[in-house]
Amino acid sequence: MNRVLLNNVDHADLRVIAGYGAAFGDAINQALILPTEFEAAQREYPILIRKDDAGAYQAVVLLGLDRDENLFLDETGWNARYVPAVQRRGPFSIALQRDALGGEPRPMIHVDLDHPRVSHDAGEPLFLPAGGNSPFLQGVSRTLGQIHDGLEISGPMFAFYEELGLIEPIDVEIKLDDGTSYDLPDVYTISPDRLAAVTGENLEKLHQSGLLRAAHWIIASMGNIEDLIARKTRRQARLA
Repeated sequence: MNRVLLNNVDHADLRVIAGYGAAFGDAINQALILPTEFEAAQREYPILIRKDDAGAYQAVVLLGLDRDENLFLDETGWNARYVPAVQRRGPFSIALQRDALGGEPRPMIHVDLDHPRVSHDAGEPLFLPAGGNSPFLQGVSRTLGQIHDGLEISGPMFAFYEELGLIEPIDVEIKLDDGTSYDLPDVYTISPDRLAAVTGENLEKLHQSGLLRAAHWIIASMGNIEDLIARKTRRQARLA
């Protein structure tokens, strides 16, 4: 990784290849999803809760059943109405940086110059000839803002869900027509029954904060497992 602060002087001719493919790191069976994306993501993918390496809860979307399998990805690209922001961001990230006067750190866009999407002769320009941000880079900036805001919300959201006892482990067992079965270990969801039992001040807090809707989106998304199975079945039929 060769991550540097993006600027329109050093990177005036930098381009980024849009689109999706295995060569760009999109052949994955899960992707991080953030609360700022739940509404769009729940229409496409199952949203599961897992623990990260530090033991903190995080949400992921299930994209495939086998290792390195993204059932939404084929030779034409990523076939879904919504692509998770962590995949849309490509080689870009946000890092907090202080100015020379030592003021409050500001989020600044960084780019990984070693990323396979980065090019000097193909893809979308980042800057206009006069030096302003291109429409593509403006879109990247919005995506990074969505990630930044989602990360700010995620920790407190799961802490409140846990405080109310809403997070429960689930057994996800998927069986295909050919007899193949998949078990997803160490996954959690929001308990519909426990959520329905929340009353009074806690219910008001959930509602006012938007976390009630987020919880319902997680629950509703589990219906997409059927679609994932159908995608897997179609892919196996094509490969047979």
